[in-house]
Amino acid sequence: MAICAVFFDFGGVLMRTEFQAPRQKLAERFNMDYEDMERLVFNSESARRAALGEITEEEHWANVLKRFHLPAAESKPFRDQFFGGDVVDRDLVEYIRSLRGSVHTGLISNAWNGLRGFLAKEKLLDLFDTVVISAEVGAVKPSERIYRLALEQAKVGASEAIFVDDFPENITGCQKVGMMGILFDHPEKSLDRLHRVLKLK
Repeated sequence: MAICAVFFDFGGVLMRTEFQAPRQKLAERFNMDYEDMERLVFNSESARRAALGEITEEEHWANVLKRFHLPAAESKPFRDQFFGGDVVDRDLVEYIRSLRGSVHTGLISNAWNGLRGFLAKEKLLDLFDTVVISAEVGAVKPSERIYRLALEQAKVGASEAIFVDDFPENITGCQKVGMMGILFDHPEKSLDRLHRVLKLK
């Protein structure tokens, strides 16, 4: 069956941490390992609740700051340093843009409620025909529900869709509902795999 839709993850795919130094320096400031700092921000109970939309992104960052006994005024500088090494892959942006019109392009992201605003600010929202953000729908990858919601929004069947993500468990999740998954483990090789599949349409 022909591929009618391609869905992409955001963090780790469209935007990646290319420079670890800013986050490393932030961790060192609080006598933490890099991995522990990441875990606190991305994998804590507060982060999980924010990803499900149970609390806002602002509330999550307030919880992070409490951990370090920092005032609310420190929130923006803290976040700016934490994400200081993150870069949007402009080549991938242009590739997704080139797909518009030939296939449905979508986003499926485990993210807090601020992502849609960030995409709009960075002029990335128009890359996608549909956007499914976990905090907005109350479901996170690799739950089958989030993939089914994305397919419903796109009005395509699972066998007509591909999902590109950097976590193996999220690829397994999409495959469970019948989608094709491409693991984004190397930008050029992963996009080459996607391109070859789309050329077979």
